[in-house]
Amino acid sequence: MNILVGISKTPETTAKIEFSEDGKSFKSEGVNYIMNPYDEWYALVRAIELKEVHGGEVTVINVGTISNETVIRKALAIGADKAVRINKETSSSWDTASQIAAYAKEHSYDIILIGKETIDYNGGEVGGMLAEHLGVSFISFASKLEFDGSVFTVEKDIEGGVEVVELNGPFVLSAAKGLAEQRIPNMRGIMMAKRKPLEVIEPISDEGFVTISQFTKPAEKVGIKMVDPDQMDELVRMLSEESKVI
Repeated sequence: MNILVGISKTPETTAKIEFSEDGKSFKSEGVNYIMNPYDEWYALVRAIELKEVHGGEVTVINVGTISNETVIRKALAIGADKAVRINKETSSSWDTASQIAAYAKEHSYDIILIGKETIDYNGGEVGGMLAEHLGVSFISFASKLEFDGSVFTVEKDIEGGVEVVELNGPFVLSAAKGLAEQRIPNMRGIMMAKRKPLEVIEPISDEGFVTISQFTKPAEKVGIKMVDPDQMDELVRMLSEESKVI
């Protein structure tokens, strides 16, 4: 079984977020980066688990500059067999999907896994766009993925229950919590990662249809106002005139 896993580099959750003066770009100075947890903990680990049971190969792919190679090497240390970096600072979800699709079209993969979203933009768009580029099925927010040797079974949480889907590859799947359990790279994996192949390829020309107009930070949180239980009229006034929620 040959599996392709898309991975992204994201700021760690405690990073201080600042934007440029024109509001069009993120200031990365002094920010520590990690592999996107949905890509790492769920998509990548489940791909490795499937390979361990059914054989095959796991390839990780990233769209980014040379600074992304730290997280790529971590993916190799966790258990991926080889890596591909498309040498471009991605400009949008469409750009990321089209770059990965161009590579995937030239190779044969049974399934392509990505995290359900990145923890910085939270768009959740790449999986659907990638499937459309490739002309294959797309399963979003999967919490379980099994293979019996001929058919894949996927489960995803829906309101009030669980949806179960059976299908054949190839397809694209976005991984949600529950698909796998986090793996910590051991020393042997870290040493082997240094010898595993990391191919760097140039991007195709496809910028997509979206440009960044402006980023803004959310308004600062205000202090909590306590209202005496006997002052319901005052509470209603505050909700209506100040919070404007009723």
